Amino acid sequence: MITSIITLPKIQNRLNDVERLMAAQSEGYEAALRDAFNILLSTGGKRIRPTIILLIGSMLGAEPDLTIILAASIELLHTATLVHDDLIDGALLRRGVPTLNSKWTPAATVLTGDFMFSCAAHLVAQTKSNEIVTIFSKTLLTIVNGEINQLFSSKCNLERSDYYRRIYSKTASLFETSSTTAAILGNVPHKEKESLHQFGYNLGMAFQIVDDVLDYVGSEESIGKPVGGDLRQGLITAPLLFYLENHPNDPDLAGFMDRNCPKDENKLAQIVEKIAYSDAIQQSLDESAKFADQAKKDLSAFDESPEKTALLEIADFIVNRKL
Repeated sequence: MITSIITLPKIQNRLNDVERLMAAQSEGYEAALRDAFNILLSTGGKRIRPTIILLIGSMLGAEPDLTIILAASIELLHTATLVHDDLIDGALLRRGVPTLNSKWTPAATVLTGDFMFSCAAHLVAQTKSNEIVTIFSKTLLTIVNGEINQLFSSKCNLERSDYYRRIYSKTASLFETSSTTAAILGNVPHKEKESLHQFGYNLGMAFQIVDDVLDYVGSEESIGKPVGGDLRQGLITAPLLFYLENHPNDPDLAGFMDRNCPKDENKLAQIVEKIAYSDAIQQSLDESAKFADQAKKDLSAFDESPEKTALLEIADFIVNRKL
C-alpha cells in the first residue's frame, strides 16, 4: 500500500474497511474459490485507486460508507483484470508471488476472475447511483476492448497514438473512473467533476508510463516479474518509442519498422539492455512527469485541505517510484 504518504488516520481506517469488505465478498462460496480470492487480495498492491476514492470523497464530504463500498468495488474490478491479464500473458509471477494461473487450470483461473468481476458489480450497485454504475460498466468495456486490441492490433505497432490509447484502456481509464465516481458521491458541480475526471486521467497515464519504464530498468525482485516482458510480447511502450526516435537506424530494431517482432531471446535481451542505458528512459520519465504535473494542476480548483495535499503527494509518489 501507499500508507507511507497517507498520514490521515480516518483515511487509513477506511482503507482497512475496504480490505475487510473486499475479503468478505467470498464468504459463503466454494472453499477453493474463497482460498484463491483471499490469496489474490493478500498479495496486496499499492491500493492507489481506493486511496484516491477515499481522499476525494473525504475532501468533498461524501458519505464515508458509500466511498468505502465504491473503493472496494473499483479495487476488485482492478484485481479481476489482473487475474485475466496474467492468464492471457502466461505470467507466472506478479509482485513476486506465483500467479493463480501458475497453479490452477485456465478454466478455474477464468472463473475466479469472473467471480471477482461479479463481486465488483454487486458492490458498485450498492452505491445506488445509476451514473456510477453506467461509468463502471463503460470502463469495463474500455478495458476489455483494450485487451482485445492489444491481442490483435498492437503487436509491434510503432504509432504513438496506439500506445496512448492502449495505456488509457489498460490503466488510465480506471484511475479516471475512480476520481470521477468519487466526485459523483461528493455531489460537486460539473466543472469540479470534470477537473477530477482529468485528474484521474492524467494520474493514470503518468502511472502506466512509469510502469513501462520499470519494465526495462527495474529488477525482477522489485517489479515482481521478468524484466522486458512487454517487449517479449511485442508490445511497444514509451522507452522503445523514444529510443527509436533517437536511434532510427539501429540495425537491431530494423524489424520493428515492418512490424516484425524479434523472436530471438539473445537479441531481445540486447535491445532491452540498450534501451535501459539510453536517454529514452529519462525521456519517458519526463513524459510521465508532464502528466503528473497536469494532474496536480487539475486540483487547483479545490480549496487547500489535508486530503488535497495527500492527492498531490500521490502524484509525486507515482513518478518517483524507485527504479
